[in-house]
Amino acid sequence: MKKIDVHEVIDHAKFSSFHWMVMCLCALLLIFDGYDLFIFGVVLPAIMKEWNLSPLQAGALGSYALFGMMFGALVFGTLADKIGRKKGIAICFALFSIATITNGFATSPTEFGIFRFIAGLGCGGLMPNAVALMSEYAPKRLRSTLVAVMFSGYSLGGMLAAGVGIYMLPAFGWQSMFFAAGIPLLLLPVILYLLPESVGFLVRQGRHEQARSILARVDASRSVTANDELVLHDTKGRSASVVELFREGRLLRTLCLWVAFFCCLLMVYALSSWLPKLMAQAGYSLGSSLSFLLALNFGGMAGAILGGWLGDRFNLYKVMVGFFAAAAVSISLLGFKSSTEMLYLLIFIAGATTIGTQILLYAGTAQFYGMSIRSTGLGWASGIGRNGAIVGPLLGGALMTAQLPLQLNFMVFAIPGAIAALAMLVFSLLQKRPAAAPKPAYAA
Repeated sequence: MKKIDVHEVIDHAKFSSFHWMVMCLCALLLIFDGYDLFIFGVVLPAIMKEWNLSPLQAGALGSYALFGMMFGALVFGTLADKIGRKKGIAICFALFSIATITNGFATSPTEFGIFRFIAGLGCGGLMPNAVALMSEYAPKRLRSTLVAVMFSGYSLGGMLAAGVGIYMLPAFGWQSMFFAAGIPLLLLPVILYLLPESVGFLVRQGRHEQARSILARVDASRSVTANDELVLHDTKGRSASVVELFREGRLLRTLCLWVAFFCCLLMVYALSSWLPKLMAQAGYSLGSSLSFLLALNFGGMAGAILGGWLGDRFNLYKVMVGFFAAAAVSISLLGFKSSTEMLYLLIFIAGATTIGTQILLYAGTAQFYGMSIRSTGLGWASGIGRNGAIVGPLLGGALMTAQLPLQLNFMVFAIPGAIAALAMLVFSLLQKRPAAAPKPAYAA
């Protein structure tokens, strides 16, 4: 009988069809998640008109789902470290899909807000679990890239929402956008059949036979027999408690991640909720305004993949410092008069450095925390960040109610980018201190 280090097998495995399958399935989950999240910005002008909502009321309505996401991330992130990633994903996916379909039957802002809150619970819980699962199976040399490519499904979902909205809103009304969420629900049994459970969770539960079977698929060149003993050298946070996030020199870096998540999600949701409305107010048609949302999400996908590639070759946390600084500059410039081509370019860069950097934050957080507290760490970072996502739409509504110049609106949206850049700079400097940063099971 020989001992097999689970982490060592995964870290040094060659990219295979197994990794491809996990990445595609997690990306598919996030496409549906992204569609549900960005749908509000697409239908916002129609809802405001039908229910005669003020900008401030509309901003508050948009925050219902984000409150749900905050609680969902905190609850389901920690829960999945105890019941398994797969069960956590299944619960969250079913929850947000059913609630989103029900949203199409809402007859008042109150009903709409309640259903969006429930959908938010599922959306918020799905993200950290999908990222944790992908991070757990990704080979070390490709970890940032694979998580970024997988998470680009989130941006594809936003692009899908905008694309579907351009066609369906004028023809079938805003309700049809929510009814369309029923289609992904039909795929849930297939996804769950193919998606593997966390190998670390299986080992900790004593389900060694299943864990050996999965490890054999992770690296087909390894000979894993029934007599082999599987070991985990990740000893951090066995209790999957939030307290573990602050132990072993992780306190300041955990706080830096929380600040960055808060600021990044504020920018993402301020832009995704109010960009179509702001551009419509600036004189662009509804179709053009939604095309700006497409450009924003396309930029997010491109930025995530580029950032992940750079992060695997250089330093992921330093890459995020540069991206956040670029976000502050590009968003500030959006409010100034420029050619259509330049405007699309600025929106593309803003998407790459806000939505894209949000994806990099998930990848960096997953690498920072050990396997046994990965979902907990991701869940709490995402949950704290959801406060920024809640503030974003509310801030946009307040700025529009104040009828401030267009330039000032975007300059206010840009300030969090500078703060996030500073937070990640501090994080990267702390990473260089060996005494304060004991080597994690999954080192960046």
